[in-house]
Amino acid sequence: MSKIFSGIRDLDNLIDSLYVGDNVVWEIEAGTSPEIFALNFIHQSFSENKHVTYISFNKSPQTILQQIGEIPLQNSFTLLDCFTSGKGKNDKAFTKFYENAVHANVRKIDDPKNIDQLTSLLASLEDSFPSGGRYVFDSLTGMQDLWGDEHRTYKFFTYLCPLLYDLGTVAYWLLEKDAHSQKFKANLRHITQVVLELYKRKDRLWIKALKLEGRPNREAFKPHSYEITGKTISISSVRKEPSIDVGTRIKALRTKIGMSQKELADKVDLTPSFISQMESNQITPSLNSFMQICNTLGVSVSDMLEKKPEDAPWLIRKAKIFARPFFKNGGSSGFSIVKDAHLSGSLIVLEPHAKMKSDLIPLVGSGLLYVIKGDISVIVDTQQETLRPGDSLSLTKGAPAQLRNEGGDSAEFLVVSFARGNK
Repeated sequence: MSKIFSGIRDLDNLIDSLYVGDNVVWEIEAGTSPEIFALNFIHQSFSENKHVTYISFNKSPQTILQQIGEIPLQNSFTLLDCFTSGKGKNDKAFTKFYENAVHANVRKIDDPKNIDQLTSLLASLEDSFPSGGRYVFDSLTGMQDLWGDEHRTYKFFTYLCPLLYDLGTVAYWLLEKDAHSQKFKANLRHITQVVLELYKRKDRLWIKALKLEGRPNREAFKPHSYEITGKTISISSVRKEPSIDVGTRIKALRTKIGMSQKELADKVDLTPSFISQMESNQITPSLNSFMQICNTLGVSVSDMLEKKPEDAPWLIRKAKIFARPFFKNGGSSGFSIVKDAHLSGSLIVLEPHAKMKSDLIPLVGSGLLYVIKGDISVIVDTQQETLRPGDSLSLTKGAPAQLRNEGGDSAEFLVVSFARGNK
């Protein structure tokens, strides 16, 4: 999948860049300067000769053009003005913009309350532009103010977001997070690919990801401070400690009390899909939603966020074992439990009717093969035997030539070996 640059190097490093098809929802607080993020994105798009479509509900055309500055080519930028006849109420102070000159790249939307008309216009414009364009919707909040309710805004988003994804564009959507319900924001997070939060605490600006589809790195889900110098944004990491696996803890508490994802979703006014993504650590809840979840599950916020002590060095958890396979070959997999110059311990899993050669079994000397689960046929010195759970095979004279799972379920066996003189 092709990477797309945001125009801010630190942001690209933090979120592993943008990708073709991404819809990026920015949940913002006052005073966080989201327009600087949008401006960098616009100028980056210009540098790549990508057409930019800016849909404005909150600012006048003159203000937007002044902020953007020089536009390399007139046909590389289109501004759809939903502000003048919307929030601007066709006031003379705004309509005079159109009296003195023809603005080829600015199109005044005379009836911005007509959602179907705006949707059709956007679809027709996309057909006339080169593929892979860029979009900036300056205010989902402005849409909601103009259209009257969240449902109409959500309906517009649910239509356009997948369309822009299929067309291979990248779109920024800005919303004032305190102006929308938790359910509205949760529904948007479910549909979109990227959600970033901008907020301010004690005169410092912060950014963190609430959703990053397809990115394995979890660093962006921690708060990072950012600074603005002119039109340049720098982001610094401020949390060095390992992140707390909140989603897994919520799932464990929910299942412990016998509550389904739907039941939890209904109690905290979210969707079951949001709960599912949260429990798999794909997205993070807002503070308000998190507090409601804790209250519903009967646990304090401090207990949920408390950092658990690490396991003792001599304790090897099952999850840690299965997280580090040393081979996967067809229907067979090997997982290292312990290995050094003197001792090797491994767990081997064979899928139904799968077979494997013994050269995949790690040995540091003589040892033992112990069957934990399933029936395994082995061939040793041309002689075939079937080992069942609890049976063992001495590896003093080497490993068997071949092993095969004879049952309909997966089989597991433990292999332990010692270097000579360390038995």
